[in-house]
Amino acid sequence: QVQLVESGGGLGQPGGSLRLSCAASGGIFGNNVMGWYRQAPGQQRELVATMARYGSTNYADSVKGRFTISRDNIKNTVTLQMSSLKPEDTAVYYCNLRSVAGESWGQGTQVTVSS
Repeated sequence: QVQLVESGGGLGQPGGSLRLSCAASGGIFGNNVMGWYRQAPGQQRELVATMARYGSTNYADSVKGRFTISRDNIKNTVTLQMSSLKPEDTAVYYCNLRSVAGESWGQGTQVTVSS
């Protein structure tokens, strides 16, 4: 059973920056994809960014050029650096890990972008 613990988030200003981190523990298979999804009130959960163990990335069009995902395969962590924040980035952000063994989710962390 994989456990994902998120940290970071909170209140950010339009144009500002925030960083989210997620630490994974448990039965982690080597070939996995870690990433971030978000869910705004009344909307479906959507992909933000993912990164495979060996480096390939995938970003939502809405965050390209503003958000950067990175990971540490030794520490089993994934980080989302969010810049040029917009009010529409406000959502609960969830860490995700997928492998042949299945899929795990973090508990979610709130990001609010407001002046």
